Formats: sequence, C-alpha cells, structure tokens
Amino acid sequence: MARAKRSISTYGLTHIALGVKDPRRAFEFYRAVFGMVAVYRHRNFIQAQTPGARDVLVLERSRRPTGASGTIAHFGFRLTDPADINRAAAAVEKAGGTVIEQGEFVPGEPYLFARDLDGYTLEIWYEIPTSVDPRPVARRPS
Repeated sequence: MARAKRSISTYGLTHIALGVKDPRRAFEFYRAVFGMVAVYRHRNFIQAQTPGARDVLVLERSRRPTGASGTIAHFGFRLTDPADINRAAAAVEKAGGTVIEQGEFVPGEPYLFARDLDGYTLEIWYEIPTSVDPRPVARRPS
C-alpha cells in the first residue's frame, strides 16, 4: 500500500493582493478599520499587516477598474470578540466604507459585509472557535 504524502505546513492563507486606485488612500482605510501597519512601502504598492497576526494585505496601484474580484466573492477578517461587530461597522463607515449587510449567521456568530473605498467586498465576522483553530500560545511569566 502506498503511503500518503504528508501535506506541507503553513500558517494558513495569509495574504491577498488588491489592485487599487491609490495605495496610500486604500491603506488609510485598512489602517483606520483594522489598525494595520505598513511594513513595506513602494511608489506603486504598500504591504500592510495586522499587528499580532501573520496576515498581509498588498495594495497594488492598478490602472484597470478596481473592486472586481473575478470569481472571488469577498475576503474576510475574523473577530476575536463577537461584541466588536458594531464597533467594526462604525469603523468601516468612519473610514469612508459602506456596510452593505449585517446580521448573525447563527446565534453568537455576528457578521457584516462592507465595501472598501475601491469597491471590494469584505466580511468581518466572529466564528465560535472550531476544533481545528490553533490553541492559544501560553505566555511565559515575566
């Protein structure tokens, strides 16, 4: 019997690159809503990361129309606390985005869908921890 090949080990899906009209303007939206930090800047793109996470959002200048995601319907940000959903909605609107839908998938799992300044659809939601979520890292005593 042939042995199954072991899959590679990753940190999971960690980045997305978006074509945007103005990388600085797009970055300011994600900074205002999620506290993202620019970790690399270039004239035509900004690479941003959420503090404490391994995600990367690349905002690349595009001369083509923006907001069209092909067959990708949206991308999402998972909340650590379900009580933050209303703060997330307010942050999106304050940063110039538009909340297009808000509700609960099931009790205890709130969500919202929004459009950013370039027209991309993003989801902000809370999911009750699953059996395959990483375990919290134990902190060493100081």
